[in-house]
Amino acid sequence: TEENTLSLHDALPICKPDADFVRWVEVFGGSLQMHATPLSVGTVFQRQVSGGARAWILTSATLSVRGNFEHYTSQLGLEEARTASWESPFDYPHQALLYVPDRMPEPNSRGYTEAVVEAVLPAIEAAGGRTFCLFTSLRAMREAHALIESGLRSRGLDFPVLLQGDGSRTALLARFRELGNAVLVGSQSFWEGVDVRGPTLSLVMIDRVPFAPPDDPVLTARIERINAAGGNAFMDYQLPHAVILLKQGAGRLIRDENDRGVLMICDPRLISKPYGRRVWQSLPPMRRTRVLAEVTAFLASLDDNGKAVFSRML
Repeated sequence: TEENTLSLHDALPICKPDADFVRWVEVFGGSLQMHATPLSVGTVFQRQVSGGARAWILTSATLSVRGNFEHYTSQLGLEEARTASWESPFDYPHQALLYVPDRMPEPNSRGYTEAVVEAVLPAIEAAGGRTFCLFTSLRAMREAHALIESGLRSRGLDFPVLLQGDGSRTALLARFRELGNAVLVGSQSFWEGVDVRGPTLSLVMIDRVPFAPPDDPVLTARIERINAAGGNAFMDYQLPHAVILLKQGAGRLIRDENDRGVLMICDPRLISKPYGRRVWQSLPPMRRTRVLAEVTAFLASLDDNGKAVFSRML
């Protein structure tokens, strides 16, 4: 199921990995699956590359970290690959605003999802609905959905609230576009491969930096292997992977030259942790603020094409 794919709380390592694989079992309600996952696909991919093709061209909008593709190429065994990165044609400093709300609790603290919803509700109101609320777990998504519905009612707002799982992704996106003032609460299904252009989507909220769950047995084995080889698994693997996923989620906001909107990331670690700068510097070059009034001014400007004033930057 999708929930088991997103979170491996019931996945248990059943033996130590050999040099190339980690073996583990995933437990479901009435069954289990046994897996043998390679710790690196570089050797397998190298066999494909050397299979007679004269050239391989790999393209992506999100696979670099501050313009560096090393995280991706090293996983594929492409240490000698030629890489290049070009700037986006979008005018991000004028089209978008990055908002990291002030005074947010740590993501692992009790009540974090409630704090996220409390922070996003005034932004949803200022946006007139027209919002994606993206969460890194299904549990947080479901909790937030109920809180958002009750929070909007308490504010006297009747924006429709759509929930991932209440229909197919295609049907939910069609409904979102048709309504024009909806709030869509989702998780991994809406982080990539989703294209909503125009004023129908003016605010994308992401609850936290999407680090992989620590109980993932494959992640655990890869961390042990990197650290045993003298590397730093967090900086060399976990952080770049999270940055790439965050960029994919952030990419839902600006889809063409005429789009404008706010990207809201509630995770205070973008500011409080030393690695936070590396995270937000990997995002498109949006104007940055921590002030709600500047967010509401920017969203208000979407209707009259005015310009917001930014007084406090990250």
